Amino acid sequence: MNHETKPDQSTPAKQSTKTSALTYINVLLVGAYLGFLFVKSEVARWDRIHDMFLFREAYMYLIIGTAIVVAMLSMFIIKRLGITTLEGQPIQYKPKPFHSGVVIGGMLFGAGWAITGACPGPIYAQIGAGEWMALCTLVGAMLGMFSYAGLKSKLPH
Repeated sequence: MNHETKPDQSTPAKQSTKTSALTYINVLLVGAYLGFLFVKSEVARWDRIHDMFLFREAYMYLIIGTAIVVAMLSMFIIKRLGITTLEGQPIQYKPKPFHSGVVIGGMLFGAGWAITGACPGPIYAQIGAGEWMALCTLVGAMLGMFSYAGLKSKLPH
């Protein structure tokens, strides 16, 4: 009698999670295009951000509102068509619970945005546009990120 064990044919083979170079190139191109849009639409300009926080003009609020509508439509389409990640996993939105840390983090984020004129995405657009002081913003964002990671267990969640 041959007692060899055969692999279970009902279990699908584990998909490779290795990301191809073409994927990285596509992400880089989309990021460069987004940075170009940030610069041309002036959403990465300190004066625009400053005027938004002082309620001097509605330009940035219209941009943010448009981004929210586009994100909502995109999530609807993703859900409706059952679009998956590169690894084949379903894309799902999982709301995070509201707590005091969200308020504290939001206030810190807003203060940094108001002072520097950039949230995370536009930092790279500012650097790409030659605004070298944005390197200080990038360093500050990185310090904030690593500080959060180090203090996460002590912060409200």
